[in-house]
Amino acid sequence: MNYIKRFIKRLYAKYLKNVRYPTNQTPENNHNERICKSICYKMINNPHSKFLIAPLSGKRYIKNEVLKVFIILDDKKVTITNHIYHYDVILTQRGFDRVSHMYDNKTEEIRNEFENEMMSQIVVSLSTILHKISEKI
Repeated sequence: MNYIKRFIKRLYAKYLKNVRYPTNQTPENNHNERICKSICYKMINNPHSKFLIAPLSGKRYIKNEVLKVFIILDDKKVTITNHIYHYDVILTQRGFDRVSHMYDNKTEEIRNEFENEMMSQIVVSLSTILHKISEKI
């Protein structure tokens, strides 16, 4: 009985893998996808990059003024633009998940830094208020 359950789970896992991550790409598309993912990784890790997320559409934007490159991540499609060229690359679901996960982690890291900075300013402000009240009493 246990053998049958494991067998069914294995079949279901293979089915999900094939449905969610199809591998029917041509070598040219696979090469373009690798290059596009590398560009996205380098832009995400570049300190001059700015990030923006559109909450309703789910689009993610990366802008780098120094390199003059603008990237839009939108539902398995990556658009890379500057004033000379424009590329649209369709990624596999797995590739897009990896890039968007890296993007989300970077924006979460930036948010944490921003929040910590704001909280540290609040502590300084509260101690200043306490000092002023203590002087007047």
